[in-house]
Amino acid sequence: MNFSSKLLENAVNEFAALPGIGQKTALRLVLHLLNQPQVEIEKFSNALTVLKRDIRYCTVCCNISDDQLCRICSSVKRDKSLICVVEDTRDVMAIENTGQYQGVYHVLGGLISPMDGIGPSDLNIESLVDRVKEGGISEVILALSATMEGDTTIFYLYKKLKETGIQISTIARGIAFGGELEYVDEITLGKSIATRVPYENSLVR
Repeated sequence: MNFSSKLLENAVNEFAALPGIGQKTALRLVLHLLNQPQVEIEKFSNALTVLKRDIRYCTVCCNISDDQLCRICSSVKRDKSLICVVEDTRDVMAIENTGQYQGVYHVLGGLISPMDGIGPSDLNIESLVDRVKEGGISEVILALSATMEGDTTIFYLYKKLKETGIQISTIARGIAFGGELEYVDEITLGKSIATRVPYENSLVR
């Protein structure tokens, strides 16, 4: 792509470095911003600066938060005995949008993936185990993507948690193998949580 301006090229390259953004889309976004009033550009830039500077992670569930506790963990209306384990914040948002779940969450921050050099110690697994061992938890729902990495992580978590005696379940597989939770429609995702099954049932005996 040929640019008439080095400044334009630099801006496009920065946008194109974002996931899912190609050069053409990046150019369209940059030209749109270029046509906005200066005050709008400053609001946009400031929002990103403040986000990076002030964002926090919930000390209980590791979800992105504005405060020490996220709004879900601090809510008196949520069932604290039910923990839904997810890969990242996008999955929390997807499940919340279904309106079918009233428990709390635990965000792992990724999935076990030896090919990518990601092991159990790189994820928020020990903090999950500690939450369960503290007591008051009746069930852990493993709501991870139907991928090889997701299944590997589920099996690892099951081995870590099974001795605690709590119920360990997984979401029903109405979700196609290889599917990411954030892309599943709300009805299917809601039903998969409502019809979750004990993980032991999926193990080959």
